[in-house]
Amino acid sequence: MLFQGKSLSAELLDNGVVEFKFDAEGSVNKFDQATFEEYKAVIAAINNCDEAKGVLITSGKANFIVGADITEFLEIFKKPENELIPWIKQGSDVFDAFEDIELPKVVALNGFALGGGCEFSLACEYRIADTTCSIGLPEVKLGLMPGFGGTVRLPRLIGADNAIEWMSTGKAHKAEQALAAGVLDAVVAPENLREAALTTLQQAIDGKLDWRAKRLPKLEPLKLSPTETVMTFTTCKGMIAAKAGKHYPAPMTTVKTIEAAAGLGREGAMALENQGFAALAKTDAATAQIGLFLADQVVKGKAKKAGKLATKSVERAAVLGAGIMGGGIAYQSAYKGTPIVMKDINNQALDLGLTTAAGILSKLADRGRINAKKMAGVLNNITPTLSYDSVKDVDIVVEAVVENPKVKAAVLAEVETYVAEDAVITSNTSTISIDLLAESVKRKDKFCGMHFFNPVNKMPLVEIIRGKVTSDETIATVVAYAAKMGKSPIVVNDCPGFYINRVLFPYFAGFSQLVLEGADFTAVDKVMEKQFGWPMGPAYLLDVVGIDTADHCTGVMSAGFPTRMAKIDNDPVSALYNANRLGQKNGGGFFDYGKDKRGKPTKVAAQAAYDLFKVDSKEFTADEIIARLMVPMVNEVVRCLEEGVVDTAAEADMGLIYGLGFPPFRGGPIRYLETVGLTNFIEMADKFAHLGEIYQVTEGMRDMAASGKSYFTTDVKTA
Repeated sequence: MLFQGKSLSAELLDNGVVEFKFDAEGSVNKFDQATFEEYKAVIAAINNCDEAKGVLITSGKANFIVGADITEFLEIFKKPENELIPWIKQGSDVFDAFEDIELPKVVALNGFALGGGCEFSLACEYRIADTTCSIGLPEVKLGLMPGFGGTVRLPRLIGADNAIEWMSTGKAHKAEQALAAGVLDAVVAPENLREAALTTLQQAIDGKLDWRAKRLPKLEPLKLSPTETVMTFTTCKGMIAAKAGKHYPAPMTTVKTIEAAAGLGREGAMALENQGFAALAKTDAATAQIGLFLADQVVKGKAKKAGKLATKSVERAAVLGAGIMGGGIAYQSAYKGTPIVMKDINNQALDLGLTTAAGILSKLADRGRINAKKMAGVLNNITPTLSYDSVKDVDIVVEAVVENPKVKAAVLAEVETYVAEDAVITSNTSTISIDLLAESVKRKDKFCGMHFFNPVNKMPLVEIIRGKVTSDETIATVVAYAAKMGKSPIVVNDCPGFYINRVLFPYFAGFSQLVLEGADFTAVDKVMEKQFGWPMGPAYLLDVVGIDTADHCTGVMSAGFPTRMAKIDNDPVSALYNANRLGQKNGGGFFDYGKDKRGKPTKVAAQAAYDLFKVDSKEFTADEIIARLMVPMVNEVVRCLEEGVVDTAAEADMGLIYGLGFPPFRGGPIRYLETVGLTNFIEMADKFAHLGEIYQVTEGMRDMAASGKSYFTTDVKTA
C-alpha cells in the first residue's frame, strides 16, 4: 500500500498500475479540507513510486464524488477576498499537480461525478463511465463558479460554447449525453467499468494511446480564431444576461472569466479562475444560495429521520374531495407510487379530479418525460369512488373538501367511522384551526393538518400542522408520506394561518396600506418583481390566489391577531371582492385578463380597480416600497420562530422559498434579514413603527442584534 488515509488510498497493483481509490468513511465521497491533505499525500506517493506506470482512479461508493463539502463554505467565505484567492489556489494547485503526474491517468466514473468530482475527472487524460454516471458542474446553483480548474479544462476539452452551457445551467448530464459532448471517452455497463478502464490504461502504458497529446490542449490557450472568439462570447453573454439577470452574477462571471482566459495557458487561466471564484464567494447571492442548500439539507434530513421513526408505513391513501386540489393530490400520490382512493359525493367532481390528474400527465407526455405505460400506471393507481367502503383499508386520509369548518368537521367525523383504528386522518386546510377541526374526531392523536399548495404537482412545500394532542408517531407518518410523494414537508404548530399564510398576510396588509396612500399597484408590482425578485408582485399574486380567497383569509387573520392584523378600513382587496372582481378566476381583479389575437394570455392594469380605490396618486421610492412590504413579513417570520410555530431558521427560509417563491438569491426571509443586518433592519423598521404593530420589531430581535447572534445558530423560542 503506497498510501492509506481515511478517505483516499493508493495501492500498487500488477503491471505498474497504481489504484487511486476514493472511499470516505461517510456515506459519500466529497472534497473537504482533510481529503485535500490526503490528496497531496497520494500525489507524492505516486510520484515517489519508481514502479508506477499508470494510475487507475476508482470509487468505493455508489457515487464517484458528489463535490466539495459545502458545509465548510460559509465560514471559510467570511475571509477577505485577498485571503480567499490564495485559499482557493491551494486547492486548484493540487488538481494541477495531479494532472502533471508524468503517467497516464484513467478514471472510472460511476454514479454522481459532480462539481469537484467532475473537475477531478477533467484532470485525468481518459474518462470511462458506466451507464449510471451523471456528470456536471452545478456550482452556479450555489452562486459560484467551478474553482478547481473547471473553467480552464472543460472549454479546452469540448469548446467554449458547450462548456459555458454546462457551467451556466449547472445541469447534470447522463453518461451518453456526456459522451456525445466529448467529456467522456467511453460508456460501458457497470459490471464492465473496471475492466474497460484498466484496458484503456494499459493501452496508454503500452504506447497505443498518446496520453500526452490528450493532456496537451488543457495546458494551452483555447483554439479560437479572433472572429470565433468575438462571436462565441458575445452570443453567450447576451443569452446569459437575458436569462440569469442581475440578481445571479455567477453565470456572467463564469463566461467573462473564460473569455479573459481564452488566450492564456493553464497557469494564467487558473489565476483568473481563482480570482473569479473568490469574488463570487463574497457575494450576497452566494451566501444566500449556499444557505439554501444547507437549509434544504435540514428539511430533507428531518424528513428522512421521520421516515425512520414512523411506526406506520403508508401503502395506500385516500383523498376526500375530487376537485382541482383533490385531483392534484391524487396525481402526486399515484405518480410517486402510492395508490390512492379519490372519494367525492358526485360523478362530476370525480371527473374533474381525474381530468386534473390526466391533464398533468398529458403535459408530461407531450414533453417526452413519461411514456404511455407510465401514464396508464399512474391513472390505474387512482381509484375514484362515491362510497366510503373503498377507504376502509387505507393508511392515511387527506380531507380536501371545501374550506368551510362545518363541512370539514362533518366529513372528518364521517370518514373516521370507516377507516381502521390506526389510520391517520389529515385535513388539507389553509386557514382553519387544526385544534378546532380535531374536535370533530375521536382519535385526536391520529389527526393533523396537511396543507398542500396549488398547483400540487409544481409546489414542493407541504405544511404539516401539529395540533395540541397530535402524537409524534402521527407527525412522523405524515412527514414520511409527504416525502414519499416527492414533497418537502415542514412541521409547524397550529395557529391562525399556520406559517405560510400567517407571514404572507402582513405583507399583503403592507401592500394594501401603500395603495390607500396613493401608490400605483403596477409600480409596486414592478419593484417587487424586478428589484426584489419575487416571481409575482403583490397585486398579481392576489389576483392569482383569488380576491375572494384573500378577503376570507384576511378575516381569519384579523380574528386571530386582532391588534396586529386588524382588517384595514377600505381595504382594496375587500373593495375588489365587493365589486365581484375576483382576480384571474373571473377575468378581473387588480388587472384585467384576456387573450390577444394570437390567443396568448394578456394582463392589463384595470381602470375599474383604480376607480374603486379613489385615492390621490403618490410616488414612492423603490426602497420605501420594499421596506413597507418586507418589514411586516420578516417581523412575522421572527415571531413565528420565537413562538415555536416553526422550529428552525432553516425551515422558516425553506418554507417561503418552496411555498411562496421567495427569491432564491436572497436565501429566504431570515437569510435576507441577516444579509441586511439586524441593526440595519431594526433602523429601517423603526422608521415605519408608527404605521402599526406589523412594523414593530420584537424585543427578541433587538436582543439578538445587541448580542450579535444569528438565528441560524440560536434557538429563540420563548413559548
